[in-house]
Amino acid sequence: MATGTLYLIPTPLDEGPLDAVLPEETRRIAARLTTFVVEQAKTARAFLKQVGTALPIQQLSLLELNEHTRPEHLETLIQPLLAGVDVGLLSEAGCPAVADPGADLVNLAHRRGIAVKPLVGPSSILLAIMGSGLVGQRFTFHGYLPAKPEERASALKALEKRSEQDDATQIFIETPYRNRALLETILLACRGDTWLSIGCGLTTAGELVATHQVAEWRRRAFEIERSPCVFLIHRH
Repeated sequence: MATGTLYLIPTPLDEGPLDAVLPEETRRIAARLTTFVVEQAKTARAFLKQVGTALPIQQLSLLELNEHTRPEHLETLIQPLLAGVDVGLLSEAGCPAVADPGADLVNLAHRRGIAVKPLVGPSSILLAIMGSGLVGQRFTFHGYLPAKPEERASALKALEKRSEQDDATQIFIETPYRNRALLETILLACRGDTWLSIGCGLTTAGELVATHQVAEWRRRAFEIERSPCVFLIHRH
């Protein structure tokens, strides 16, 4: 029996019309599928309701995969694909399998010879590097930095040093309610001539992308929004 295809379906970074961020082909494929692997069923249902699905929402199969999923449970999640059913992989926001537990399922699919098809949609990381004006030839995404102030400051200094050594942009994120604390640590820990770019609320009506050297950021009265933000630093 032929296996199904695992479709990696990006979702919006925030609320808004789907046609503003997702191509018609991505929406068409999502609409025809009946089985999905998702981070949270509630969020996935809201997205799929916007897409408009072939079956009523309550008849769709939504299998959860998140940070609490045990590795052995991946075998259960891959069974529909092995049975020949096409499956859509959704993250909470943006591209699945990028800073997302869905990467484990994608890896297993490759090991089982299952076709994997990534679809076009918004990526906060790529949008942030595009809009930053910083080096886009070489960059590294680090996810979340340590929450404790001392450890966070040490991590930032290490990233700053790595950026200078490799001439590469260093990218990281934070939980929105800790954006302000992270920004304050950056301004304290990093050198004045280090470049800092912040992309907040990307693809939303309140989108903001700003790039300055740390010394300039210190002079500015900047109220960072409690919305998803991407932080980028670079040293020449």
